[in-house]
Amino acid sequence: MRDSLRGTTALALIVALSIGACGTNESKAKGGHSVAVSPSASVEAAKDRSAGLGPRLAAIENAIGRWRRAANLTEVRSAAEEARNLVVGEAGPYYGDADRDGVIRGASKSGLIPGLRGEDAVALPGNGDCVVRDILGGSWNEPSERWSVLDAAIKSWTPSRNTFPALPSHPQRIVGWATLALSTNSLETAKEYGGHAQLHIDVSSKAFTQCESG
Repeated sequence: MRDSLRGTTALALIVALSIGACGTNESKAKGGHSVAVSPSASVEAAKDRSAGLGPRLAAIENAIGRWRRAANLTEVRSAAEEARNLVVGEAGPYYGDADRDGVIRGASKSGLIPGLRGEDAVALPGNGDCVVRDILGGSWNEPSERWSVLDAAIKSWTPSRNTFPALPSHPQRIVGWATLALSTNSLETAKEYGGHAQLHIDVSSKAFTQCESG
């Protein structure tokens, strides 16, 4: 009888552990609603830090390419969200399901650049001076201040006053253009913003290549 009870208890424990281990494919966005992480995003998040700088830049460029080729605003917002998330990471501002379609595109534990509290980034000072200059845009000893500068640039941006050239980090400028693209109701305008973002991923990729070959 005692052995039977022990066997029943053990079986119940195994079942409970199995249920606990079977997670859903959902994550909490900063907005508080449950969202699914897309399969490709899950792979990106799993590889994150070990993937390296080159693959992250390529993923951002791919998202911007789809943003620029988008046939409608839904496609624009999906791609712009992905590009932005790949830059900021989950510890950075603006991260999450921006288009509120239930999926976090470009889900990334670590951002291309440091988070709000200086959390680990894919781009590091050790990657070389050109990466520090164009991707990191200098020191991140005061990360919250660096992000505050971007916040101010986005809020004060107007079609006649482009505030983004003052940002030393080209990926931060991508975040700026993606944020504008996510808020506009004009497909033509959103794709124009994608063209600006393309310029900044080009500069970032060139910086990485220069450091790799240098």
